[in-house]
Amino acid sequence: MQTLNCRGKIIDLSQPKVMGIINVTTDSFYDGGKTYSEKEILKQAEKMLSEGTTFLDIGGYSTRPGADEISESEEIRRVVEAIESILKNFPEALISVDTFQSEVAKNAVETGAVIVNDVSGGTLDTEMYKTVAKLKVPYILMHMRGTPKTMTKLTDYKNVTVEVLKDLSEKIASARAEGINDIIADPGFGFSKTREQSFQLLNNLELFQNLEVPILVGISRKSMIYKTLETSAENALNGTTSLNTIALLKGASILRVHDVKQAMECVKLFENLKS
Repeated sequence: MQTLNCRGKIIDLSQPKVMGIINVTTDSFYDGGKTYSEKEILKQAEKMLSEGTTFLDIGGYSTRPGADEISESEEIRRVVEAIESILKNFPEALISVDTFQSEVAKNAVETGAVIVNDVSGGTLDTEMYKTVAKLKVPYILMHMRGTPKTMTKLTDYKNVTVEVLKDLSEKIASARAEGINDIIADPGFGFSKTREQSFQLLNNLELFQNLEVPILVGISRKSMIYKTLETSAENALNGTTSLNTIALLKGASILRVHDVKQAMECVKLFENLKS
């Protein structure tokens, strides 16, 4: 049975869970600027929690392709203020911090976050594994090449599934060696992957069970959906729901989404299909 120890609260992943995205940024690809004020952050948190999300993923640094860089102190300020505000109003909320900087992760966890979600899988901050091990929280380890600014040019793979699996396997071993107990793997859809490569990864997602850690899938409203459907991120909810269902069928344990209600419906239908 796969479980996560979130600061003493044990989360059973034998039934898939949903992670709601709250970006406290001005320039994220879909919701940048929408949840930038405290009022909007709380409104979004309340909505997602009422719809059944298990986790809230707070990000203060946009990782969309070509995103501008911000200072570490600004990222810390954004996420710490958001976490403080959410926990003051919803003390039971389980918060994940979406960052690739160990100092941001440390500040966020000290403020009350219970998971670190690192899009770089430790490659952009050599202190990350040590820091997370000391913090004793679960770690989401994603596959990416380069940085958000450079990743779109780094899509040269002989076999994307084999190479991503190998990279994640090596990083999981390194993270465990540093003392991280609970690890979740994320193939990194759209991060240093072409649209075709992202679909290939999703098609082969069941192979990621070989990593023997829970798998997180984050495809919500991404370009692999809206470009394929020749629409926009705003109109990609139906496509997101379709692919989330496929991800569940292929073994995903956590769906990271902008739209909690629809993802919870996917999980509920999937659970009935299983039983």
